Amino acid sequence: MSSVADKFKLPARYGTGEASVWVEYVRLAAESKPPVNLGQGFPDYHAPAHVTKALSEISSNDNPLTHQYTRGYGHPKLVQNLSKVYSPLIGREIDPINEILVTYGAYEALYAAILGHVDHGDEVIVIEPFFDCYDVMIKSAGGVPRFTALRLQQPNKSGGEVTSADWVLDEQELASLFNDKTKMIILNTPHNPLGKVFNMKELEFIANLCKKHNVVCISDEVYEWMVYEPKQHIRIATLPGMWERTITVGSAGKTFSVTGWKTGWAYAPANLMKNLLIVHQNCVYTCCTPIQEAIASSFEYELARRDSPDCYLRSLARELLPKRDFLVKTLRENGFNPTVPEAGYFIVADWTGLANKIDLSSEKDKYKDYRFTKKFAKEAGVLTIPPTAFYSEPHKHLGENFARFCFIKKDENLALAEKLMKEWNAKKK
Repeated sequence: MSSVADKFKLPARYGTGEASVWVEYVRLAAESKPPVNLGQGFPDYHAPAHVTKALSEISSNDNPLTHQYTRGYGHPKLVQNLSKVYSPLIGREIDPINEILVTYGAYEALYAAILGHVDHGDEVIVIEPFFDCYDVMIKSAGGVPRFTALRLQQPNKSGGEVTSADWVLDEQELASLFNDKTKMIILNTPHNPLGKVFNMKELEFIANLCKKHNVVCISDEVYEWMVYEPKQHIRIATLPGMWERTITVGSAGKTFSVTGWKTGWAYAPANLMKNLLIVHQNCVYTCCTPIQEAIASSFEYELARRDSPDCYLRSLARELLPKRDFLVKTLRENGFNPTVPEAGYFIVADWTGLANKIDLSSEKDKYKDYRFTKKFAKEAGVLTIPPTAFYSEPHKHLGENFARFCFIKKDENLALAEKLMKEWNAKKK
C-alpha cells in the first residue's frame, strides 16, 4: 500500500507546489520591511471619491437585496453598464446577458476562458514575458503551453533610450508555433510587465495567424485605460474576422484603482462565452453583490461624463504619466537602464550597471534577478519584482538582467525611493 504522503501528494498538474513570486515577495516585504514597496501592482492611495462613496452608500442603503445573491453570471446593473462601455469601442452591440461574464478578478476570467476551451493535449501560445498564472492554468486544463518571447531590439534613436516598443516578436518564430493542435493564443496588450502597446501591424499579423489556423485569442486588456499619448490601445476584437474568435478580459481593480475588490469580466460572442459560463457556475457561481453594484454605479458616473477630460477612464493615464517620468529619471540617475513603458504602471529596468556595487553571493536563488531584487530590498530598502517569474524555463535568461518597478504609488513614496537609491549608491562609491 502506498504511504499517506504518496497517496495525497499534490496533483502533477500543479507542478511541485512552489510558492508563486507574489507569495514569496509579500513574505519578503513582511520580513525585511523595506520602507518602499514598488513590487506588487496596486495603488497605495485612494481610488476616485465617487467609487468608494458608491460602496459606502450601498453598505447602508434600504435595499436588502444588494446584500444577497445576485445573478450568477453578473449583476444585471453591472453587465448592462459594461455593455454601454464596450459596445461603442468594439463597434457592435454587446449582448449584456449572453456575451458578458463577471468574475472574481481578471484572474478568474482568464481561468474560465482557459479551462473552458483547452482540453488535454491542446496547445496554447503564450507571449513572454507573461503573467505567471497563464502557464499554470494551461497545464491545469491538460494543455501544452508553447512560448515565444518579446526580445529587446537596440533602439535606433539618439541617446539610446529604450521604450516598450523596442521589445518585439520574431514573426517567423511565432508563426512556426501554430499547427493543428493549437487551440488558443494569449495576447496581453497593453502588456505587463513591459508596458508595450501592440501596434496595428503586430495585431494584424497575430489575427491573420488566428484566422488561418482557426485559433481562439484571449486578449488580456486589463491596462486598457493606462495608455500614454500618442499611443492608442487597439482592441484585437475590432479587427476583421476577430470578434468571433476573441475573448477579451477586463478588470475593475485596474479600471478604478481598487484591486482589492477582485472583480473582473470577460466579453465575447455567445458561442465562446458559453464555455466560460459553465466553468464559472461550477467554480464560484456568483460574485459579491455589493461590490458589483458599486462598480456598476461607478461606470454610470463615468458614462455620464464619458466625453469629458475629467472622466477617470481618460484622466488615469494623465495622472500616472508624471509618476512614470519621475521614476524613469530616478532609475537612470541611479545606475539602471529603464524601458520607458507606453502603457500600464510598471517599469522594467536593466540593473546590470550596478553589478559591481552589489554582492549577490549571499543570495542562493538560481536566477540573478531574484538574487538582485532580494539583496537590493535588504540593502537599499526598495522592493521590486524579478521578471524571470514571467518566463518559461528555457527563456528565463531573457529576464535575469532586469527588475520590475511599480509606480502607481504616492508621490512621497516615489520620492522616498529616489532618496533611498541615492543613499545606497553613495555608500557604494
